[in-house]
Amino acid sequence: MELSFVSWNVNGLRAAVTKNFANIFQQFDADFFCLQETKLQAGQIDLAFPGYESYWNYAERKGYSGTAIFTKHTPMSVHLGINRPEHDAEGRVITLEYEQFHLVTVYAPNSQDQLKRLEYRMDWEDAFFGYLKGLESKKPVICCGDLNVAHENIDLKNWKTNRKNAGFTDEERSKLSAVLSNGFIDTFRFFYPDLEGKYSWWSYRFNARKNNAGWRIDYFLVSQSLKSALKEAAIHDDILGSDHCPVSLKISI
Repeated sequence: MELSFVSWNVNGLRAAVTKNFANIFQQFDADFFCLQETKLQAGQIDLAFPGYESYWNYAERKGYSGTAIFTKHTPMSVHLGINRPEHDAEGRVITLEYEQFHLVTVYAPNSQDQLKRLEYRMDWEDAFFGYLKGLESKKPVICCGDLNVAHENIDLKNWKTNRKNAGFTDEERSKLSAVLSNGFIDTFRFFYPDLEGKYSWWSYRFNARKNNAGWRIDYFLVSQSLKSALKEAAIHDDILGSDHCPVSLKISI
């Protein structure tokens, strides 16, 4: 059975809904459609699609963070957060359990200007990776979302001038390297190891999207045991409606 997955940081779902979100959603017709940065509280939107169930994790702070998953497949269980109270107030993680895998969607914390949240980000990275490995001890993991880090130089346009900026610090990159060297595959690089110029986020400033001065910070990571199941990974940079574009994955289970 082939399954299709989409992940999109919508940077405010209520705003995205006014920018053709429903048509984009329906055109993908994905088995799983994962959202980050929904910026919602419960009851602030009435959004449903025929044939889909939806699961939501809201941040305690209004208009901030938040994640959601729409799925055609009823999960065995649903878990919000990573079992760490110090990290679970911002609505950043949802896990759906299925017979053959766990699906995790994540919106990683941004280290912010002057890296004022980098220390917190490092603690969060360790806790989140520990959570993923705990899931993986039971069954394979498919993890998608905005990881807020460009891994290698080819993952952003202006890497030389961003070496010490949030999203491209050595500390953040090394955390992702550790994940990838300990059992996980970056699916886009699995299919396109050397492809340059494919990004998933562009600043709203300096005509960045028009000039394709972007960053690849949205990912599908999967357990090594799913390597043979991988069929296709894509970045849909032609789709507008957010400062991020959707990314997708197809696997055969």
